[in-house]
Amino acid sequence: MQYYDELLQEEQEELKAVLKLLYRQTFLLERKYDKKTKRLLFTKEYQTAMRHLDFLRDYLKVSGVEILDNSQEGILYIRGEETVGEKLPKLATFYLLLLKLIYEEQMSEVSSSVNVFTNLGELNEKLGSFRLLRDRPSPTEIRRSLTLLKKYQMIELLDSTEEITSEIQMVIYPSVKMVLLGSEIRKLLESFSEDEEDEEERTI
Repeated sequence: MQYYDELLQEEQEELKAVLKLLYRQTFLLERKYDKKTKRLLFTKEYQTAMRHLDFLRDYLKVSGVEILDNSQEGILYIRGEETVGEKLPKLATFYLLLLKLIYEEQMSEVSSSVNVFTNLGELNEKLGSFRLLRDRPSPTEIRRSLTLLKKYQMIELLDSTEEITSEIQMVIYPSVKMVLLGSEIRKLLESFSEDEEDEEERTI
C-alpha cells in the first residue's frame, strides 16, 4: 500500500477512522444536521473519504466491497456481501420504509433542496394507516428502532428518547433514498399489511 504509506501519520489515522465508520454505518454523509446552529454542516469524514476515494475503491475492492459516490445527494456508501450489518427488527424496518415515504412526499412539495423533518407521531400515524402492527410497540422497541436508524445515518434525532412521546423530532437524511423506489415501498408496505391481516385471521 504505497499510497497509504506515503501519507502523513495524521492522514493515515483519519483514513483508518473513515474505513471503520463506513463498515459500522454503511453511509457517509457530506453534511449532517447540527442541533446548535440548526443547519447542515459539512462533515470531516466525508471530505477525508473524497480526498482518498480512488485508494478506498481499490482497497475495498480486494474484499469484494464496492464504494459508491452519489455526489448529487452528498452520500458515500458501501455495498457488497461483506457489508451486511445487523438485522433490523420489524419496527425499525417499518419505520425506515415510512421515513422514505415521508421524505419523498415532502421533497415533491418543494422546488429546492430543504431539510426534511418529521416526528414520531407522524411515523406512528402512518404505521397505523398501513395497519402494519396489531399491537402498540413498547417504548423500548421504539427507542431501539430510532437508535438503529440514527446509527445507519437515516435520521438525526433532535430530541432525547429517554421519554418516548409523539413530539420527538428528527431530520430525515437523503440516504433513505437509497432504499428501494417509492412505488416499491408502497407495494411492500401493503403486502406487510396483508400479511398481518392473514396472521390475525389464522389466530382467531
